[in-house]
Amino acid sequence: MGAPRETWSGRTGFILAAVGSAVGLGSIWKFPYEVGANGGSAFVLFYVAGLVLVVVPLMFAEFAVGRRGGGDAATSIAAVAAAHGAGRGWAGVGLVGIVTGLLILSFYSVIGGWTIAYAVETALDGLAGAEPQAVRARYDALLASPLRLTAYHALFLGITAVIVARGVGGGIEVACRVLMPALVVLLLGLTAYSIASGGLRATLAFLFHLDPQRVTARAALEALGLGFFSIGVGLGLMITYAGYAGAAIDLRRAAIATVVADTAISFLAGFAVFPLVFAHGLDPASGPGLVFVTVPLAFARMPFGTLAAVAFFVLLLVAALASAISLLELAAALLTRRFGWSRPRASAAPAAACFVAGIVTVLSFNRWADWHPLAGVPGFGEATTFDLVDHLTSNVLLPVGGFALAVFAGWALPRSVLAEELRLPPAAAARLHWILRYVAPAGIAAAALAQLWILE
Repeated sequence: MGAPRETWSGRTGFILAAVGSAVGLGSIWKFPYEVGANGGSAFVLFYVAGLVLVVVPLMFAEFAVGRRGGGDAATSIAAVAAAHGAGRGWAGVGLVGIVTGLLILSFYSVIGGWTIAYAVETALDGLAGAEPQAVRARYDALLASPLRLTAYHALFLGITAVIVARGVGGGIEVACRVLMPALVVLLLGLTAYSIASGGLRATLAFLFHLDPQRVTARAALEALGLGFFSIGVGLGLMITYAGYAGAAIDLRRAAIATVVADTAISFLAGFAVFPLVFAHGLDPASGPGLVFVTVPLAFARMPFGTLAAVAFFVLLLVAALASAISLLELAAALLTRRFGWSRPRASAAPAAACFVAGIVTVLSFNRWADWHPLAGVPGFGEATTFDLVDHLTSNVLLPVGGFALAVFAGWALPRSVLAEELRLPPAAAARLHWILRYVAPAGIAAAALAQLWILE
């Protein structure tokens, strides 16, 4: 017998939790370096188009299925499918999402551990200095130490598990009510600090001046993948959170607020990072190390740089925790609702699994750094185990999950469910249903074909 149903305290708690789920390292860490690596404005254009045409409709569908099903991702999909004459095999979509979420959390928590390491070590020892070699040496030293990485990985997962173990109202919602306002305040302060350093004009041109030469299939694929990664559609995260939402909560407004907040924070993160980068003549395309190498180098050259750097890494930690909570809740919801496990047990077991799986990512930065498992496969010759897990989840499993959810919502789910749960007028429900039936699957399939073309 499942555990008693938990609920959000109200609309504000639900929206903050949903925003927290969406606003994570995808917005603060991955968005700036993906924009930099993919040429700026063209990537932003594809990112926004993907949100409007694919990600937002899928979020609407997940919210509707979640509240109608009232359970975890797999149970909700199965219940809604059975109620409308579709096979219960659709529950497999939810199960795949849960597994994908745990895979993401396994490497996400390693990166989350970096944020703890940088916040603590910068506060204790200060910045490495204003020379690129010194800053890079600190970054390389952290990555070269599997014991340090593993310890911070374990600490990050432990904090996440403790929050999820306290339940929806007493853990997740309370944490998000603290984390989200703190994140916004920190980000606004850092954005103002960064803009004051100069580099604003170059940042505006980089983000918003369209260069036709940058309009490529790779940029489109990476942008759509980041949209899935950042917002979390295709996993069943929003199905799980909506399963705790009472009838009084307006899901349509909550979905719009979540996407708008996530997008705004992603752009704020860009304005917190790129003015520093351009003002000091640094490389905006420096990849995953952008916020751990390039940004500390810029802070080291500015007044009060150490204090600003500590605030920046605390900001990254806050964002990472808010999103990690939702990834762990995917599995915890299944274990508590379907199998009746206690909250502590349902949180600790998947967290332990993520810890073990995360060792693969830890080793990919040191002991296994020169091991390329798919060295003979075009497009993956230099890929480490971390690169492969990141690619598998962001560019394969998330789009596959999103495609399956779009097909389910567009073909197996009556539009009346969308209309009722999202409080949409008939015409709007019909348009959303049409987008889920044709546009969203086509967009995801096009990105998948582009991926195959790129890898040839």
